[in-house]
Order: sequence, then C-alpha cells, then structure tokens
Amino acid sequence: MLWAGRMSLGTFRILVVVVHAAAACEFEPFPYSFTGIACRMTKPAALLLNQETAQVIQAAFRNAKFPNITGERSMRLLGRVAYGLSNIQVNDLSIEQSEVELKEDDAIHIAIKNVTAFFKGTLTYGYAGAWFLQLFHSVDFEIESSIDLQINIKLMCQKDQVAADASDCYLAFHKLTLHLQGDKDPGWLKQLFTDFISFTLKLVLKREVCKEINFLAQVLANFVHDLAANFVQDEDIRLDISLASVPLIKENYLESYHKGLVLYKNYSDIFSDSIFSPSLLTESRMLYFWLSEHILNSVASAAFLDRRLGLSITGEKLQALFEIEDTEEQQKVVQMIFQGTSYNDSVAKVWSLSSPQISVQPEGTVVKSLIGVEIILLPPGKEPLMVLYMEQEIIVTIEAAYADKKLILHPLDSRIEFKVFKCTADPSGNDPSIRNFLQTVISAAGIPEVISRIEPALTSLMNSKGLHLFEIKNPEIITRKGYVIVQLDFSFPNHLLLDFFEKKL
Repeated sequence: MLWAGRMSLGTFRILVVVVHAAAACEFEPFPYSFTGIACRMTKPAALLLNQETAQVIQAAFRNAKFPNITGERSMRLLGRVAYGLSNIQVNDLSIEQSEVELKEDDAIHIAIKNVTAFFKGTLTYGYAGAWFLQLFHSVDFEIESSIDLQINIKLMCQKDQVAADASDCYLAFHKLTLHLQGDKDPGWLKQLFTDFISFTLKLVLKREVCKEINFLAQVLANFVHDLAANFVQDEDIRLDISLASVPLIKENYLESYHKGLVLYKNYSDIFSDSIFSPSLLTESRMLYFWLSEHILNSVASAAFLDRRLGLSITGEKLQALFEIEDTEEQQKVVQMIFQGTSYNDSVAKVWSLSSPQISVQPEGTVVKSLIGVEIILLPPGKEPLMVLYMEQEIIVTIEAAYADKKLILHPLDSRIEFKVFKCTADPSGNDPSIRNFLQTVISAAGIPEVISRIEPALTSLMNSKGLHLFEIKNPEIITRKGYVIVQLDFSFPNHLLLDFFEKKL
C-alpha cells in the first residue's frame, strides 16, 4: 500500500496507500484484471491512525525553517520604523483535537483544531534613517498563537506508485499575541509592533508550515512504499507492488490495487486474469489484504528456482520420524533400512523435484508437489551409502492462522503416491512392509516435520520486516476458491512515524 498523509498525515499517509491516483499513470481498460494484491483500510483504521499524528505534527512545526522577517512602516511622530524578526523557532506546541474525513472520489480531509504554538526569536527595531545605517535595539520575543490547520490530501500517480500532494493546506489563526522580553503586559512597544507585524507573520508561518507538511507527506509516501516493498522481498525474490488500477476512496474505506507479480532473476511472471472485485471484501474490520492464488504459485516457483525447498534431517529429529510406533514390525523395518547405523550417523534429505502447485479452496490451501527423499548412511571411516531413494507426489491441505505473533500452519489431510522407490533392503520392491511403513512415516510425521520447519522460518521473516511491532487483533486468514483474504484489527506501534522522521530530518 501507498500512504500519503503527514501531520495528520500520519493517518493520511498510511491511507495514502490507498487513494486517488492521477491520470499521470496509464492503466488497462478493465479495472481489476491485473490485480494480484488488494488492500482495504476502513474508516476505523483511519481514525486510529489519526490519533497517532500529534507528535508527527509537532515534528513538522519543529522542523519548519522560518526565514527572517523584515519590514518597515512610517509612523506619525516616530518617522519610519524598521524591524526584523530572526531566529524564529517553535518553543512549545500542543494539539487539542484532530479529525479525519474521507471524501468520496476526492481526497482525505484532515482538520486539526486548536493547535497552541509558542514561537520565540529576536526582534530588532529602529526609528529613523536608512535601515542599514541604523543602530537597532534587540529584544527577545515570544509569540503565542492558536491555530486551526486544514489539509486536503490529493494523490498523484508517479512511476506507478501513489504520491501525496498536501499543498492544499490552510492555517486559520484564532490568536496571535506578541510578548516582548517575557513581559505579558502589552506596553507601548508591543502595542506598536503587534498590529503591523501580525499580518506578515501569519503569511510566513502558513507558508513554511504548509511547505513542511507537503514535504513530509511526500517523504512519508515514499517511506510507506519502500516499507511495503521491503516487506514482500526476501533476498532475490520480491513482488512488484506497482499500481494495477486507480485506487479507490469511499466514505468508509480506502482501497488500492497492486500487480503483485513475482520478480526473480530471469523468471518471468505474467498475470492478467484476476478475479478480484471490491464486493469480495467487507467493511467490518480495520484492514484487509486480498491475495490471488496466482501470487502464491509464483512465489513457490521462485522459491523452487532459488533452491529453497529442501531440508536435511538427522539425529533426534530423524529418530522421532522413524520411531513413531514402538512395535516389533517398526523395529524390524528400521533395522533393515539403517542397517544398525546410528541416527547421528545418518541423514535424510527432502527436496522438491518440481515447482509446487498451489490451489486455494474454501477448505484451505492445497499444495501439490513432487518430492524427492533419500536416506544416506555416514558410518565413521566408511564411504557414504545411500540406502533409500523415493519420489512421491504429495497433496496436502493446509489451514493457516496467525496468533501470538506467530504463523501457524495446520495440515488437515494428505495423499501420497509413490512414483519411484529404491531401497537396498528391498531391491525387488516387492516387500510391502517397508513401503507401507514409509507411507505412515511421511503422512504422520514427515509432513508435520516439514511444516514445523516452515512456520518459524516464515514467522522470523515477517518479524524481520517489523510485523511484530504491531498489535494485531483477531486476525483471520480466509480461503476461497482462487484467493486468500487476510482481515484484522490492529493497534499502531507507538512512535513509529516519529522515529522515522527523526532519522530523516
């Protein structure tokens, strides 16, 4: 997703991921046909994110670069009065209220009310002669202001990603009071300067604060895009998250559509027959991700080409596999296969012989794969000896869930068909006891063992992208024919945006 807000931008930007793209990008005539990933963020998520923007707004004010303000004015009796305000900076700032509204097919409107800001700096002034010839007096000043800030965030499409335009920014001043040398009682000097400095000061504050907001909105848009791109990349395998269609903004949600094509070396991924429709998603949860079955297949193909689909099992793990039954028949078969060699001096290797085929169904994710298995004995001081080689077609249905910051994969059922079977203990292949035993080992222990290796690996990968920073509430992974929906509520991690901006600014 691509976000676009800053200041209230926090909300907005995270929302930016999903809003109006300008006609700068060209899309295919059929709106969703190239969509591999869709993301929907509903109004409750926008409201939650808006609560996290106060510190980000303060960063915008704090990092705004206020120029020196100079001017002069003719005054009766005093002649020409020249003045300059320099070293202007924000001393303190508080925010009473911030609201966000989604304007259908238009923009994200953010209203920040009663921003109390104190500016400090130095006032230099003089009364007669040319400005550059006078000896001026200097006093410290403080400006007490009460401001309403309104931002309408538009989205543009640049290089197939959403970019934020927060230039529609307006500051309304309810109060702008000048204090000199800490004196809160007006006095003649304050009375003199307040009236004709106020107008110029308002223009400068509006220009610089709004410029900073617009800049941070663009920075945040790029940050969100880069964050999303990093999340769907692992070494040489990544997903193309460029826009597949014009993002949609509705009164109750924002939605963006992404290609989701797998990018891996010379691997070419093509997808133009998406079954996505906004009607497939509801509005009851805060965040939705829709994933095409095609993406899962493509990722599996890339993982196969990258030689990631394999593992070795030895020692206690290998023993646990082959001693699932404590029977005389099991002991006999194990002795025949391992020939008395210790499990610590043996290794079982498992790998995919071809790219797995993935089918998403209402009952779960169905994975069909041709698997190779070999057992090699490594007796000390002797040459390695392969005592078993098998090729099986395995079809397993997996149910996925996410809880306690961990991915959980549960195999529901499996089917195994031997394609190749070679065993030194059964050269003819006519002993059914060995094959039947191995089928039991694979279905009852082998498949769960492989899945138990995948779970922590994927969990670790997701956490390395920062997923563990979020408090994810009641996540659901729903499978339907041809696609997966991930829906959840969440709490936004404290200071995530602020930490980012402090590093950038």
